[in-house]
Amino acid sequence: MGRRAPRRFAPLDPEKPNRHGAPLLKGIVFDVDGTSKPQSYMFAQMREALKIPKTTDILDHMHSLPQPAQDEAQITIRAIERAAMLRQEAQPGLEGLITYLEGRGLRMGLCTRNFDAPVAHLLQTFLPGKTFFPIITREFRPPKPDPAGILHIAQAWKLEDGADSLIMVGDSMDDMVAGFTAGAATVLLSSKDNEGLEEHEYTSVAIRRLDELMGILEGGFEEKEAR
Repeated sequence: MGRRAPRRFAPLDPEKPNRHGAPLLKGIVFDVDGTSKPQSYMFAQMREALKIPKTTDILDHMHSLPQPAQDEAQITIRAIERAAMLRQEAQPGLEGLITYLEGRGLRMGLCTRNFDAPVAHLLQTFLPGKTFFPIITREFRPPKPDPAGILHIAQAWKLEDGADSLIMVGDSMDDMVAGFTAGAATVLLSSKDNEGLEEHEYTSVAIRRLDELMGILEGGFEEKEAR
């Protein structure tokens, strides 16, 4: 991908000046693993169960299997995910950020490689009554890091500029690649496990807590440097 101009969005606080004439932010897409605390042990369990190395993509491997092996692998992976979802914890600042975005009238969507049960559990447990639409799960093909899911959300919202007026929030390289290649700005929820991505060319902004994003959006989102 070539370099692009710094991504900016107008302040969500209407009292603050839009000094750069930046466009309006029209929505935010979240990754599920970026809204709940990381459960990286789950992926190690999946690879052990499927007998694949860390370098092999789990979903690509499953989809490459013939039947009935593919269905059996799906059942195995879903059992691991169901066990993990019972131990889900919300990321610090999640409820505050979502309530703020609702108050500012921003649309919110989800784009995840999980299947639907952990997504439903997250929403019902930590964000009851909050609206996310569309919700893109594993059944949507192709999955991240392909940008198709994010572009599908932009199309569902009838955005004329594709994903250019969106932000993708996540905690993985897949999230940053999908967001950047879709044309969206990206926000990395950084931790000791992924802090190496903070300076990656596909990462627009890095935060340590989700509610840090509130102050950034109030004053006007601005990428840290040209991409």
